[in-house]
Amino acid sequence: MAILVRPKHLRHLLYRNPNSAAVGLLLLPLSRHFCDASSLRPNSSPSSDARSRTPLEKQFDSWVDRLRPGFTSNDVAEAIRAQSDSDLALDLFRWTALRPGYRHDGPAYLAMLQVAVFNHRYSQAEILQRRGSSGSSSSSNAPACRPSIETYSMLLAAVLRRIGKPPVSYVYLHSVRSLARQMKSSGVIPDTFALNLIIKAYARCLEMEEAIRVFREMGLYGCEPNEYSYGYIVQGLCQKGWLEKAMNYFKEMRSKALVPTATIYMAVICSLSLERRLEEAVEVVFDMLENRKAPDILTYRTLLEEMCREGRSEVAYDLLEELRQRKGAMKGRMHSDLLASLHWVCQPIASSCLK
Repeated sequence: MAILVRPKHLRHLLYRNPNSAAVGLLLLPLSRHFCDASSLRPNSSPSSDARSRTPLEKQFDSWVDRLRPGFTSNDVAEAIRAQSDSDLALDLFRWTALRPGYRHDGPAYLAMLQVAVFNHRYSQAEILQRRGSSGSSSSSNAPACRPSIETYSMLLAAVLRRIGKPPVSYVYLHSVRSLARQMKSSGVIPDTFALNLIIKAYARCLEMEEAIRVFREMGLYGCEPNEYSYGYIVQGLCQKGWLEKAMNYFKEMRSKALVPTATIYMAVICSLSLERRLEEAVEVVFDMLENRKAPDILTYRTLLEEMCREGRSEVAYDLLEELRQRKGAMKGRMHSDLLASLHWVCQPIASSCLK
């Protein structure tokens, strides 16, 4: 009969001769397969002790030694968050999951999700979220293991950072749809922040029908649209070319005394200017200035140059002078640059009119 003993610095194998009462001591270097700290590590082999151990392996073993028998989910979460390497944190997560008598709980899943998202391991984060959701129905710790609205918001924000302009953004849009479906099916009630993230993702991909649908569903969850909810809708509709719908949402937003961001203001001004709805564009400019926000030079140039192309050069010069005199409307050399741009645009138009 063999008895396995693991002292602090030596590994011995005690054996008992079945025909004798004496106990013999056999000094043998044990394979790492026999070692508790690395028995579940992939690619381990009997000759792994023959080579020098890497710093990550030493760090893994040191944390395994710190996890005393009977460790809890909070202990695992603390160990995972302490890792600077996401692969090492995932190894700890897997190793602890296979320990007898232990099952991952909410804190461990949340800690691993945060590490995965922070290190841009989005595929692993999505897999962890799915496993946490599927495992919660059969676990005795179901309420603690079920993802919360904070978990879904964190995952949505992480995916949203990867969404740029179409068509690349469509690669990540399926993840947003999947997270939204899982959030509903798991019974998690979304808040305004989570719904705004979903609206923003759809609007960036110019899927405005889906964005408007989520916007209209906000009342069903007891959420009131804020300036960001309206802003994502207005900006997406302007980029889509649906200016009339964009203006309807913009006017509804202003009727509720919600102030758009400078980006939304400038998107509306440029869209109105390009459609030659110049009076409305000027009204939006002054509304923006009254809320202590100023357009950039590109927005001013779009409006003024479209006035010149419309044959209203004098109105454009008068508007530029009025804006120059208004406090906070222009900065630096903006006035001189716009004046030079107007001369450049209006001169060919005036010459063609004389001919």
